Amino acid sequence: MNTVTRLGLYGAGLAVVFGAAFTAADAVVPHSTVSNWAKEAKGHQMNNDHTSSAQDGHGGHGSTAQTSAEPLTRGVTSAAGGYLLAPIAAPDEVGEKGLLSFQVLDSRGHAETSFATEHDKKLHLIVVRTDGAQFRHVHPTMDAAGTWSLPWDWAAAGTYRVYADFVPEGDGAKPVTLTRTVNVAGSFAPAPATPTKMASVDGFTVSLAGDLVARSSSQLTVSVSRDGRPVTTLQPYLGAFGHLVALREGDLAYLHVHPEGEEPVPGELSGPDVEFAAEAPTPGRYLLYLDFRVDGKVHSAPFVLDAQAAKATKPAESPAPEQDDHSTSDTDSDAGSGDGHDH
Repeated sequence: MNTVTRLGLYGAGLAVVFGAAFTAADAVVPHSTVSNWAKEAKGHQMNNDHTSSAQDGHGGHGSTAQTSAEPLTRGVTSAAGGYLLAPIAAPDEVGEKGLLSFQVLDSRGHAETSFATEHDKKLHLIVVRTDGAQFRHVHPTMDAAGTWSLPWDWAAAGTYRVYADFVPEGDGAKPVTLTRTVNVAGSFAPAPATPTKMASVDGFTVSLAGDLVARSSSQLTVSVSRDGRPVTTLQPYLGAFGHLVALREGDLAYLHVHPEGEEPVPGELSGPDVEFAAEAPTPGRYLLYLDFRVDGKVHSAPFVLDAQAAKATKPAESPAPEQDDHSTSDTDSDAGSGDGHDH
């Protein structure tokens, strides 16, 4: 199982005004515009690499760089790593059925068609309303022209963030997560997120143990039960017995979370516990979503955690200076008949 050991960097997504026609041909932007995107993305990546080196202690500043550099985050930009998430086409009203479709453009403005398999899929699509509600993790299909699509309808109005999470094909390719903002017409009543470590979904009770600590890897354990009994029939899903997505409240930055343990083999069952390692870049509130599969059906359980600031380590005290053997006391003067050094 490929696991990512670093957080990536995202930037703010752009709002999409629906009602305009969208086709694969319309997705190609002028070459000059894409070239500018590519230059910005390359410069951004160079900054990321420099920060990453500093965090690894290879930036020439040792431990000082580790404590001062903020961990990298992903999921807040439509362009990164030389790729651009093109405008998204989708139904523009609640209850209207249609397709959600998009393309991932390369630095030349062409639709990218080569993607590596990561967590059993070529591309993961995450859709969530900006208040944390209406979460969906789905997997569209790509046609020969590089357009990804799947049947779609909106259950509620509001502003949504759409994330395309993928790994380009090629040796040494790094994960890329691009995002755009989509507005869905209708009456919208935000649902503020409040901290909770317990969720009830489709007859299952899912609890979460562990705490998030900023700037460090935190161990989280999710337990699944039904009717008061532990569920021991969790099936593999996306290369693990559970898949956890975490977003930072406010900017909805995409956190790196990976399951602990070996990748399950087909037909293997587990439960009730699934362990994860999560990395929170800053203190604050985080929205977590667990996907797990039982009897062939995938269920999603939401949680809200507050990440605490890491406790400051107390600097080591300097050892007390040794007493000078050459004292001017009468006792030392009497003892000075030797060589004057106490061995």
